[in-house]
This record gives sequence, C-alpha cells and structure tokens, in this order.
Amino acid sequence: MTITTCIFDAYGTLFDVSSAARAAAAEPGREALAKVWPILSENWRRKQLEYTWLRAVMGAHCDFWQVTQDGLDWAMEAAGLSDTTLRDRLLQLYRELAAYPEVSGVLSALKARGLATAILSNGSPAMLADAARSAGIVSLLDDMLSVESVGVFKPHTRVYALVTERFSCRPDEILFVSSNGWDAAGAAAFGFVTAWVNRAGLPMDRLPARPHYILTDLTPIPDLVSS
Repeated sequence: MTITTCIFDAYGTLFDVSSAARAAAAEPGREALAKVWPILSENWRRKQLEYTWLRAVMGAHCDFWQVTQDGLDWAMEAAGLSDTTLRDRLLQLYRELAAYPEVSGVLSALKARGLATAILSNGSPAMLADAARSAGIVSLLDDMLSVESVGVFKPHTRVYALVTERFSCRPDEILFVSSNGWDAAGAAAFGFVTAWVNRAGLPMDRLPARPHYILTDLTPIPDLVSS
C-alpha cells in the first residue's frame, strides 16, 4: 500500500522538549537552574508522560497542559527549586518550544511530494497551536489532532483512530513518526507504518508491537516515504 499521509508526534519529535529549561538556564539570574537544568528537564518530561499513562488507567483524564504543570512541579521540588517566577517562565517557554533543525525542511519536502502532513499529540489544541506558530510550521501541516477529541491519552487506540477518520484512509497508508518508542509501538499495533526517531539511542521497548523503522532524526523521512 502506498503511503499517502505522514503523521508526527509533537513533543520530542518535532519540538525539542529540553529547549525550555535550556533557554531559561541561560538567562541572567538563573544560576540555580543552570546547575540542574538537564536533570530537571529529564524529570519534567518523565513525570509528564507518567501522569498521562496513570490518568488513562485511573480514568481521570485532564488536558496535557495540566500534566505539564504537574510534571514541572514535581521536577522543581526534586531539584530543590521553589521560585514561582521561574516556574512561570519555564511554562511560558514550554509554549514556545524550539523545533528541531530539520523539521521545516522535512515537512516542506513531504508537502512538495503531495503527501498530507499532520500532528497527532497528547497536547491540547491551544498548546499545539502555540508551538506550531512559534516554530513557523503551521502552513506545512494539514491538521493538528489532539487527544482532547477522545478524552484519553496515547497509546489508546481511540487516539490513533483520529487519523484514519480525519484523512479517510487505511492504517497502512499512514506513516506515523514518533520519538517515543512506546508511541511508535502503539501506532504499529493499530496498523500504521511507524518510524521511531531514537535520538538518544535508547533500547527497544518490550511491547507487543515494534516500529518498522528506527531513525536518529527526521531527515530520512521523505526518502523513506518515496521508497
């Protein structure tokens, strides 16, 4: 089956989730953050994801902005930071995350080849709109699909079904790209062709399905689709 549609996870795939803490740590007066920002950023992201999974299991859904704040609060407490001004600044920067350098070029190449492109994310619609606008990629996307439409986080099958419903296509006509191995595995189990962007060189998750391709960044995606 020919791939007609390329779907991207947002956070960690298109947008660099470390860029908020890194940018704040470089600002004057942020010496305390500068000492701990890598571990704070790592903990922030880890707790953010853990809270999505736990809330899905508990049936206690909230939007991704709430779990983003909750994850930051945990990470700041773990780092011994209690500065409310810093908290506000980190959250502001999270709405303006930097895109990875290759993102615009990859999306442009896909559009030039006639493929549909979209985001499928845990992020709330407002968060995704802010990030895409800040990164300058709104015009390169046909849609930004949020789990808020179904009220449960990834990797629930209802989330992946949003794509086939929106683009009226079969799962095997879709290339789904994520930096999260568990997300790529969940999408593969649903029937998508999947690519895991394993920027950190992590081991494969032990899950029922596995991604079809493993990449170190997004650069190969247009050629992958053409092949």
